[in-house]
Amino acid sequence: MGYYLADGIYPPWATFVKTIPSPEGRKKKHFPKRQEGARKDVERAFGVLQSRFAIVRGPAKGCKRKEIGDLMKACIIMHNMIVDDERDSGPRDYNYDSMGVKVVPSRSHAEQLSGIQMNQRITNRAFHSLLQDDLVEHIWQKFGDE
Repeated sequence: MGYYLADGIYPPWATFVKTIPSPEGRKKKHFPKRQEGARKDVERAFGVLQSRFAIVRGPAKGCKRKEIGDLMKACIIMHNMIVDDERDSGPRDYNYDSMGVKVVPSRSHAEQLSGIQMNQRITNRAFHSLLQDDLVEHIWQKFGDE
């Protein structure tokens, strides 16, 4: 299961890592600073990749975690290659949507059942609370009161 850095508009599901609305204590006050900073960095990076690669814009429901990781690494590498190549040639305006064909992955019956079970785990509020407590502790252990 993947985790997504999110803000307060998302439901309290295990997959969304949200900031703590009214943190009490040093550990819980430190967590929102780290979470919000990381979320902003990720949003900026994904915004750049989404503007360049249409495949990054859509949902990845039919892909395995490793495939998504490989896809993202490939997009990052290609983006860096393009930036290096275009560094001295000035800005260009491309319509990246018109360059490709939309590919829809097929899913087997077993993958669909697995998706239903995963959905039940993702929407579990108890998992969300446990995850948040674990993350607060992990961030505190790793970074302390910086």
